[in-house]
Amino acid sequence: MGIYPYFRMICSDQDCEVLMNERKVLMFGSNSYLGLTNHPKIIEAGVAAFKKYGSGCAGSPFLNGTLDIHIELEEKLASFVGKEKAIVYSTGFHANIGVIPTIVGRGDHLILDELDHASIIEGRRISYAKNYKFKHNDMASLEAVLKKIPYDEVKLIVVDGVFSMEGDISNLPEITKLARKYNADVYVDEAHSLGVFGKGGKGICNHFGITEDVDLIMGTFSKSLAAIGGFIATDKETINYLRHTSRPYIFSASISPSATASVIAALDVIKEEPERIENLWDITNYSLNAFRTNGFEIGPTNSPIIPLYIRDTEKTFLITKEIYDEGIFVNPVIPPACSPDATLIRFSLMATHTHHQVDIAIDKLTKVFKKYGIIQ
Repeated sequence: MGIYPYFRMICSDQDCEVLMNERKVLMFGSNSYLGLTNHPKIIEAGVAAFKKYGSGCAGSPFLNGTLDIHIELEEKLASFVGKEKAIVYSTGFHANIGVIPTIVGRGDHLILDELDHASIIEGRRISYAKNYKFKHNDMASLEAVLKKIPYDEVKLIVVDGVFSMEGDISNLPEITKLARKYNADVYVDEAHSLGVFGKGGKGICNHFGITEDVDLIMGTFSKSLAAIGGFIATDKETINYLRHTSRPYIFSASISPSATASVIAALDVIKEEPERIENLWDITNYSLNAFRTNGFEIGPTNSPIIPLYIRDTEKTFLITKEIYDEGIFVNPVIPPACSPDATLIRFSLMATHTHHQVDIAIDKLTKVFKKYGIIQ
C-alpha cells in the first residue's frame, strides 16, 4: 500500500530537524530528550577517545575490554543515581537481559507490570523464576500477586520508571511500600527518566525521593545520554556478583571508547547546563496542554513522551505516512508494542524543540486526525 513506516533513512545528525530524502523534516520521534547527540563538547570527547583508544576494545570487560574510562564512567553513574557501584553493558537491552535472570532464578519470583519494556520481558523469558504480571500501575493488582507468594521467598518487582510508549510514570512510592510490606526487592528501568526527572536529571527514583528503597537502578545511554550502552547500579556485593555471573556482560564486547567518553561528557553537560532540563519541561507542558486543547486522546502521560491514541492499526500507518508527507516525523506503535485496541502515534520531545515547531506539528496532526475521524 506504500505506507510502510520503518527504517526511514536519515542523512543528518539527530536534531529537531533532520534531512530525509534531501528535504528537511521536523523530528518528533527521537529519544534524545536533552538534545545532546550533536553537542560540541560530547562530540569532542568522543573524537579524543577514538584517537587515544582506537575504534573498539576487541573483547569483553571480563578479559581485555576494561579501559580506565570504563571505570571512570561506572563511578560517575553510581554517584549520579545514588548507588554504591555500577557496571556498564553494551546496550540497555543487554543490561535487562543480563541482570534480571542472573538475580532471580529457579525457586524465585519475578513480578512485572504488564506494560514493561520488551527487554524486561525478554529477561523474564530467560529467567527460570516463576513469573507474574500485574495490571498496569494498579497497586491492588500488584498486592494481590504479592499476597500469593511466601514472605521469605525471593521476590523481584521490575518496572519502567517512565513507560516508553504511554509516557506515564510508575507509581514507585506505593510500589516500594508494598515491597517493604511483602519482603520484595525493586528494580527500576530508568531508560526514559534519566536526564528528565529528578534533581539535575538524576531520574525518577530521585524525583520521588525513594532511591534508598529501590534495590537496582537500570539506565541506558541511547536517550538523554547521547550514545549507546546501558548500566545497572546497586550495592557493591551485587555488582561483584554480576561481574562474575552475568553472561551478557561476560561474553559481550565492551562499549566503544568513543561511546564511553561521550557518556562521561554528557553527564558533565547535564550538570553544567541545567537549563536543558528546564527547556524540556517547558516544551513538554506546552505540548501536553496543546494536544489536550485540540481534543487528542493522550492518556495520563506526564512526560516528554506523548501517545496520540488512534486505536486502529491501518489508520495508524496511514496517518504516519500522511504526516510524514507533511514534513513531520513521528513513530507508529502497533502490536506487539501495544495491544491491538491501543495503537498510537508516539510523539516525543527534545529540550531543543521550539514552541513554533510544536505548533506546526500539532496543526498538521490535527488536520490529519480530523480527516480520519480520530478527533472531532
